[in-house]
Amino acid sequence: MIRVEMLSTGDEVLHGQIVDTNAAWLADVLFQHGLPMSSRSTVGDSLSSLVETLQARSQVADVLIVNGGLGPTSDDLSALAAAQASGVELELHQAWLDNIEAWFASRGRVMAASNRKQAEIPANAEMLDNPVGTACGFALRLNRCWIFFTPGVPSEFKVMVEQQILPRLKQQFELPEPPLCLRLTTFGRGESDIAAELEPLALPEGVVMGYRSSMPIIEIKLTGPASQRVAMEQVWQQVRLLLAECTIFEGTEGLPALLARELDQRGFRLALSEQYTAGLLHWQLAAAEVPMSAAEILPAHQEGLEEQVQRTRALAAQQGTVLALSTGSLEEGEVSLALHTPEASWGQRVKFTHGRHNLETRQKVVAMMAMNMLRRWLHGSEVSTGHGWIDVLESVKL
Repeated sequence: MIRVEMLSTGDEVLHGQIVDTNAAWLADVLFQHGLPMSSRSTVGDSLSSLVETLQARSQVADVLIVNGGLGPTSDDLSALAAAQASGVELELHQAWLDNIEAWFASRGRVMAASNRKQAEIPANAEMLDNPVGTACGFALRLNRCWIFFTPGVPSEFKVMVEQQILPRLKQQFELPEPPLCLRLTTFGRGESDIAAELEPLALPEGVVMGYRSSMPIIEIKLTGPASQRVAMEQVWQQVRLLLAECTIFEGTEGLPALLARELDQRGFRLALSEQYTAGLLHWQLAAAEVPMSAAEILPAHQEGLEEQVQRTRALAAQQGTVLALSTGSLEEGEVSLALHTPEASWGQRVKFTHGRHNLETRQKVVAMMAMNMLRRWLHGSEVSTGHGWIDVLESVKL
């Protein structure tokens, strides 16, 4: 098994001032290519700590991907640390310096003297191209390890991994077949409740059932070697049956993307009206390119459930759509949702049963409930349903 590690650099990462999205992305990409990440560490902007860590990890890992520290400022130390760990000097890569100067010139700017630093790499290193930024990457061998140095900017990092690093790894190593990972996402049941139902299932050897809770959804993953595909799919059928009522999508598509695809296939457009969700629902749907005719955000105002349903129906008529969805205002922990369809108009008034969740979380829950009403109607299921720690107080169908 090839041991692949990641080293994230920078005080802002070490001290939690920014979220290291690169690490999560890399772990997923490596997993998909049959190279699950063995470990990950973080080092701040300290030259001695970087050198020490590079030397230590190069004794253990087969591949180490170092992220960050290739910028033009004094706290960007990765190239210098790599040179010192290898016992070599930094050398100017003239071709890359010319490339940086051309990059600035094409934008009508003069390259700052500090950017020259981004063309200096260890004498024993191979340069890695960066087609979208000024920091080249580089690769070198240290002890038993092949180390890749990459920029911290996510757009640059991802391109370098996909275009420069993965092809080299595939050429150098005989990569194992990627593990099989089956996923589905649920809404409306608690993690412990789901786990209690799934734990009795007998899993094939080497297969693991995993749970990832990210309010308001819970993702279920069945992961194992590709050689166990047939046995895993048999278990997965049982998982599907047990969680059918609360499953909102399979795979990694996402509910907004699922709605976008299904509405597009049916030629439907959606009209939207929001109060409590304050534009969150529109943002989620628009980001997935859900076909919409109009979206409005209204100030909070009291209205009965049937009144909201009638207003949602009127919105569809006004916009010339067959579908309309609305979220009402929050009153004493209660909020109403309404859905108009060609078949009928539905509404439900729900109440949060405890107050430990903040405003953002509650808005996410209500937005998910609204999208789930639409999904359930599209799939021919009962539109109004319970939501775990949210009680349905009233439901209507007009």
